[in-house]
Amino acid sequence: MNDSVAAIRRDILPPDLAPLAAKAGVTGTVVVQAAPTVAESEFLLGLAAESPLIKGVVGWIDLTADVPAQLARLSHPLLRGIRPMLQDIDATEWVLRDDVIAGLKQVARAGLRLDALVTPRHLPVIAALAQRVPELSIIVDHCAKPAFTDGDPGAKWREGMRRLAAHPQISCKLSGLANEYGPGWSAETLRPVFDHVLECFGADRLMWGSDWPVLELAGDYPGWLSAAQSLARDLSAHERDALFSQTAIRVYDLSL
Repeated sequence: MNDSVAAIRRDILPPDLAPLAAKAGVTGTVVVQAAPTVAESEFLLGLAAESPLIKGVVGWIDLTADVPAQLARLSHPLLRGIRPMLQDIDATEWVLRDDVIAGLKQVARAGLRLDALVTPRHLPVIAALAQRVPELSIIVDHCAKPAFTDGDPGAKWREGMRRLAAHPQISCKLSGLANEYGPGWSAETLRPVFDHVLECFGADRLMWGSDWPVLELAGDYPGWLSAAQSLARDLSAHERDALFSQTAIRVYDLSL
């Protein structure tokens, strides 16, 4: 972590989240890795054992190494998925390498999911991955981080997301958008992305995520939650319930 994230370069633990969650009416959360180490994944699972707020953990493993051995090391009922940091890998098609595909098949065999931390350059790659490993549940983080060029997410992003949504095992996380848009973001500036992912995936494959504490670089927990609730105000009660809880519960197979 460098100076670009100096504002959050400190220990941030469940007691820091607890008052924010309580005020927002959030009773459970899935925590997701931020460092590409098995040790951090073990640390998160340790926090989950101590905090009733944590209902699931998405960790990290080296998909090119001994995947069964790493999953055995991380064996825990709250491990719900893994996340390779694809956005930080220069080779866009890395996830389609034969050894990585073999690792992901082991992940799927273990009943786990893939959180896809990607940018628009990866959209065709994730579509190809879904074809090659149809048994793997994939969650696209941060709506694939649209670029918001002149405030618009772009035609290529729209078409790429539409193609992903054609695969029933892919869902989308409504998160990270404040950071991607940057200064001046609001519910209305983010509406083009919300409307498109809702149209493509439907509420039953769309889940809200806080992306906290990274969110603090662009906003705050109550502000982003309020913006998302404003975007969802015209949805039915069933759709809002799916967006803010039931999709995540089902896709991550959370035991509450």
